[in-house]
Amino acid sequence: MRFGVIGAGAWGTALASTLAGNGPVTLWAREAEVISAINTTRENSVFLPGIPLPAGITATTNLADIAACAIILVVVPAQHLRAVLSQAAIPATTPLVLCAKGIEAGSHELMVEVAQSLVPNPIAVLSGPSFAAEVANGLPCAITLACADSALGERLVAAMARPTFRLYQSDDVVGAEIGGAVKNVLAIACGVVDGAGLGLNARAALIARGFAEMTRFGVARGARAETLAGLSSLGDLVLTCSSESSRNFRLGVGLGQGRSLADLLAGPAVAEGAATAPVLVEAARAAGIEMPISEAVAALLAGASVRETISALLARPLKAE
Repeated sequence: MRFGVIGAGAWGTALASTLAGNGPVTLWAREAEVISAINTTRENSVFLPGIPLPAGITATTNLADIAACAIILVVVPAQHLRAVLSQAAIPATTPLVLCAKGIEAGSHELMVEVAQSLVPNPIAVLSGPSFAAEVANGLPCAITLACADSALGERLVAAMARPTFRLYQSDDVVGAEIGGAVKNVLAIACGVVDGAGLGLNARAALIARGFAEMTRFGVARGARAETLAGLSSLGDLVLTCSSESSRNFRLGVGLGQGRSLADLLAGPAVAEGAATAPVLVEAARAAGIEMPISEAVAALLAGASVRETISALLARPLKAE
């Protein structure tokens, strides 16, 4: 079985490296220098430097090369998913596994909703606590594969699982999507706490209250609370809110230290939470859902003062938990 991976960023490359243990992989990217490096030096020196890649990975800039793959993972940034899927001529019966974490600007659609509006393919979602470098190095990882079609979900889990890459199956696609999207925003908030030197107590409180926000939003969008308490949501939240290996956390640290957003966003890697935060706040307000931490992150990204934003959060009326 040949796997296809659309997107050769850190996560796409790590997934390709892992899946190569189960079969050959075709890995697509726009960047010619990334493709050349993978094929000649067996390393993605731009997005995942220092990690040797298996010989079973063939990298390409031709999106048509992906069409013959039996399972295709889509690992492009959330705001580019629509454009990439619109260009990809993938057979209608080929399963797509969506690995981007975000909410589309303008439409407020989850990635599965974007994909379903464009292609007839069966769709699953992969989400959970998974730093790319650790996965590529074969360290243990457990994440969620969500698919509304349970039989297809079983087949995908069997095809993709590895001894150190453990997949837990779910049929709650919405829950898996929302957890992955919202945790990126909350990771920025936790990074701000760290960068501003507010302490571990503040970070723990923010994670707990952020999880309450995630749950309110998720349940309102049709997710199950138990999914939001699992790997794809709470598990990923804990990971990304507590380590500088998270691009979103690092972005928050820089904001907390007073660095400029433009400088922090420079470079090839994408911090999905920066694009998701304003979209999440718009969607929450439209649905009447209270998300003060997410609103604070969106305000900071729009240029609000760190000190004033934190003071406003702490000055909110006291209430029952």
